[in-house]
Amino acid sequence: MSSHHFVKEQQEPAVLFLDTSQMSFDQVSPLLEWVPTVLVWESCLEQVLSWGIKIDVILATEQFQKENLNLLEEQYPVRFYTSTPKNMLKDSLLYLRTTQHQAAHLVGFPHYRALELKEFSEGMDLTILKGDWKYYPVSGSFKKWFPESTLEIFAREGLPVEISNENGTLILPITYITQIEVPEGITEFKSPEEIWIGEKTS
Repeated sequence: MSSHHFVKEQQEPAVLFLDTSQMSFDQVSPLLEWVPTVLVWESCLEQVLSWGIKIDVILATEQFQKENLNLLEEQYPVRFYTSTPKNMLKDSLLYLRTTQHQAAHLVGFPHYRALELKEFSEGMDLTILKGDWKYYPVSGSFKKWFPESTLEIFAREGLPVEISNENGTLILPITYITQIEVPEGITEFKSPEEIWIGEKTS
């Protein structure tokens, strides 16, 4: 097994395309630099193919597979993985877990549903990309340098989150979407449960 193959199968975060309606190729191309495993849900397949991205797995209904068998030859060695609109996220993450991927970028997953990922985010390093925003889960104590910017926090409604930076320390009970302004420098978050932090990428 070549080292390149090992990187592709194991260490590089997989890229899972669930919805491309708010994304451009420029936003996703940095994710593809190290030839990751790429999974695509059937509804955004056309867009991903138009970007010239090499696809490994197409998540699709049985109906879609029957109507598009030609893709197996045209995109060889792509394979189909049967799923439904309702289960595509869970099925794709189960597939990645089974194939021992430790990380994945979820392109176009609705960030307001981030808490539904808890079953997987504890064992995998997950990032959500939606439009100009990137979201990632943290728990316990987490410190990071940020530019002066607006962050979004998603967590269980009412969860107390302690936020500390040069402006002082604040304890916020989280509401549906909590936006905070942070100064340039280190900001620390402390939370008894998992929270998702959103940063603007551009």
